[in-house]
Amino acid sequence: MRLLLALSSFFEKAFLLRFLRFCVVGVSGTAIDFGLTWLCKEIFKIPKFIANTIGFVVAATSNYILNRVWTWGSTNEQVGIEYLKFFSVSLIGLGLNTLILYIFNEKLKFNFYLSKVIATGVVMLWNFFANNFFTFAA
Repeated sequence: MRLLLALSSFFEKAFLLRFLRFCVVGVSGTAIDFGLTWLCKEIFKIPKFIANTIGFVVAATSNYILNRVWTWGSTNEQVGIEYLKFFSVSLIGLGLNTLILYIFNEKLKFNFYLSKVIATGVVMLWNFFANNFFTFAA
């Protein structure tokens, strides 16, 4: 019984640590996403939804590398397949991100960047759980 409790406690701590690492990586990805989105939209005058897509894709790629190495410590030799899984999760996240952004910005008339913050929070949860149980599942 004590062994089961100890294992349960270990996995809860490991899961929490993994989530915290994922969040730290997510902060760097968010900075890349927001920064590149702003640069594309405001400086290069790229339409906002295309700018959002560019920021999201570059950030997702950066996040894959950091999450593979640091968050999950993956040693999967099939890096291409693992990246495609991660990117597939990210594409679904992009769809959710864009839908939420559209609803809050276009329909509810929230500020574009506030809408993006809301979308980012929702998609962060999707990405963590999908990657934990699909992309990096052992």
